[in-house]
Amino acid sequence: MQWLYDHEGRRYLDLLGGILTVSVGHCHRKIVAAVEEQLKTLWHTTTLYRHSKQFEFIEKLTSKLPEKLQVVYLTNSGTEANDLAIVLAKCYTGHNDIISLQNSYHGNSSSMMALTAMQSFRQPIPVPPGFHHAMVPDPFRNEWGGCRDCISQVPDSCSCTGDCLSTDKYIDQLKEVLEFSIPSRRVAAFFAESIQGAGGIVQFPKGYIKRAQQLIKEHGGIFVADEVQTGFARTGDTFWGFESHGIIPDIVTLAKGIANGLPFAAVVTTKEIAEAHTKANYFNTFSGNALAAAAGVAVLEVIDDENIQDHCKKIGEYFIRQLIQLQQQFPIIGDVRGKGLMLAMELVRPGTKENLSDNCMIRMHQRLKDLGVLTGLGGRNLNVLKITPPMCITKEDVDFAVSVFNDVFKQFS
Repeated sequence: MQWLYDHEGRRYLDLLGGILTVSVGHCHRKIVAAVEEQLKTLWHTTTLYRHSKQFEFIEKLTSKLPEKLQVVYLTNSGTEANDLAIVLAKCYTGHNDIISLQNSYHGNSSSMMALTAMQSFRQPIPVPPGFHHAMVPDPFRNEWGGCRDCISQVPDSCSCTGDCLSTDKYIDQLKEVLEFSIPSRRVAAFFAESIQGAGGIVQFPKGYIKRAQQLIKEHGGIFVADEVQTGFARTGDTFWGFESHGIIPDIVTLAKGIANGLPFAAVVTTKEIAEAHTKANYFNTFSGNALAAAAGVAVLEVIDDENIQDHCKKIGEYFIRQLIQLQQQFPIIGDVRGKGLMLAMELVRPGTKENLSDNCMIRMHQRLKDLGVLTGLGGRNLNVLKITPPMCITKEDVDFAVSVFNDVFKQFS
């Protein structure tokens, strides 16, 4: 479930979840049983010869999505899913240019290195043309600030009713990308994570995503919601991260927690967009693998049967309030943010927004592990502690983690 053991029997509280991939718990009994049963029956056929678990999974998945999103492509990873989403967007619109946000991560293939806008994931090689990056609307790091859909706000931030006033400025910057860098009304798509994951659990000012979608549509493009990290009830308030932004995307990409650790992913779109993809043959050898599909079915059943979404909301709210108390005690914590069980602390030199040194972050990360807590490092400068555990952690687990954080911050403050 939420615990891992090393080769000498030491126990660790997993607050990373295999980078949000172990969604409902390591070796969850229902997932194990579903995969074991499928293992005895059928492993693989390809999508040329379909099997019942594919359809069972797709029916359960689409029942969770808006009505217009009813066509599902099965793939093996988030990189594959986002790559296919680019193909769909270009086929449907007839346009070539793609926009994503700075500080985003969408995968690591050649095309995904172009779509991703984090230097740490960019190899020093040419990438395909036609990719553009708009300013990330980061309330903590950017000069315009902003208020976000979160219990915790940046110190001295605004507290707007409805959309944040800072959204206007970030949208103006997106307009400039459209008007300076892309042929008139010829954008193919805008990609956005509902909350930036690898970038450090960055939430956007209220209203930004909805306004961005409207603007992209006016310029001839479609909106792609990258739900690889935020999907499947993790953020608590909603099943999908995009729902918190009040939008219905044209394409949704899914992976990571979809099958609790087995390689599985999906692209979900409309019939109209999928129809534009029928001008040539398409298949994916391992997509819809029977074992992964069985795990995917079981994950969706566990989320419903164990009321995981409500659990994420309640435990997440408790967790972030404990982190806020730590922030009030330790100036090393510059920002606390996130929703549900997708949380983060951005660590800085006290009294500034300067990042802690790489050496300090590495030593702190190691010390947390030595004391029995596994976390992730994220953000452009790897100064963000990411908290994305399996969605089964308890209040007692949170108390243990916070006590360890408290001890480590004392040592490094």
